[in-house]
Amino acid sequence: MSKKSRERRERAAHPERRQRTQAEIPFVERPFEGLPVEVELVGLRDILPMATLPARTTSQFGSRDLLLTTTLPGMNAALYRKDGILLIATQMITKSGDASRDIASSIEHGIELKPESSWAPDGLPEPGLRLQDILDPEGFGDLKIWETPEYWMTDDELADPNTTELLNQARDEVPPMAEIDGIRGAYWTRMGSEFLRWVRPEPRDAVLDGVARLRAAAEADFEGGRFIGVFRFLGLAIPVWELDRGTEADELPAPLAQFQSHLEEAIASTAPLTPDQKRARAGVVSRQVVLR
Repeated sequence: MSKKSRERRERAAHPERRQRTQAEIPFVERPFEGLPVEVELVGLRDILPMATLPARTTSQFGSRDLLLTTTLPGMNAALYRKDGILLIATQMITKSGDASRDIASSIEHGIELKPESSWAPDGLPEPGLRLQDILDPEGFGDLKIWETPEYWMTDDELADPNTTELLNQARDEVPPMAEIDGIRGAYWTRMGSEFLRWVRPEPRDAVLDGVARLRAAAEADFEGGRFIGVFRFLGLAIPVWELDRGTEADELPAPLAQFQSHLEEAIASTAPLTPDQKRARAGVVSRQVVLR
């Protein structure tokens, strides 16, 4: 038995000892900063109910291909499918102050799994490596949003008639989501009404300043979308617009492409805010929603 395995068995046998001695993980406000897929990871972590993002570990960790997902069955953090695909959840019940460390810990455990097995944490991870240390920055694929969690299953499992019923039930329980074609980090959803959530890659304060500039000039809306507020999550700002009733995701690329340069110009501006813009910013900040 390896030293790491002995240590894990010892921690599992004596949880009270772990609670007394485990070092606390420092809080990191923007845990995915520096990764080329920070925007996508923020979406996976909380905005999207069912989505995947291909990734690869560094050579130090075997150049292992894996699939980052939103959730996994049974609230597991890692699942090794029978067909050799390793899935790692980004949304989990147990959370420390550093989402990057949480997911990295799941990868560390996941790459030790055997096919048809899974792993669920029994507590907070210990301080250690983060995604920035484990994942190859050149190894990411494209984000994909799913209507059902079929990515949990192999092709043989999907062929089972009972699986179809379960997937259809999952589809009915989750609000529809879609990525806007050509607009990074912009996600359409229907929850009674239709909304657009746009995960911005810029520093959060710069986004708030930019939105304030547009609000003060009555230019924060776009064709078919009315600005209603900002989510704050994992160090980034996520402006939200309520869309015209019945708007579909495929209707948004053109108006958003026109609005995008306007928004980015306002965010990039370093001019001091005017009194009207400061008042607009205060109004936006007062209605911020912090996602946890």
